[in-house]
Amino acid sequence: MDIMKADDRESRAASAEYFTGRVWQDPVIEAPEPARVRALKVTFEPGARTAWHTHPLGQTLHVLSGVGLVGLRGQAPRVIRPGDTVWFAPGEEHWHGAAPGTMMCHLAIQEAEDGQVADWLEQVSDEDYARTPA
Repeated sequence: MDIMKADDRESRAASAEYFTGRVWQDPVIEAPEPARVRALKVTFEPGARTAWHTHPLGQTLHVLSGVGLVGLRGQAPRVIRPGDTVWFAPGEEHWHGAAPGTMMCHLAIQEAEDGQVADWLEQVSDEDYARTPA
């Protein structure tokens, strides 16, 4: 058994290569092999969001606070709120982030395949982000 103390893990700013706006990541778990689970608590400032991306084994998001948006390629974004859980299938092109006027925090859970948890694509355009939510 391992207990990972909160004091031993620091928040880190997310890379501008993969995110638009200010985003903070707090590690939750990166389980040793043969386990593959990886989890982060991710906090987005208003309007902040990920770039388009996919996950080789899918991804689960569980909203902890705030109001967010999730988008699939070619579709209007959808609103997510505290308590909502979102599943993205393996290879599904998507993005997620905070709504324009509020922060949003979610738990992001995904599995690594050959050490990789995400394939990053281009940034989400302001036009795609601003589409009227479905």
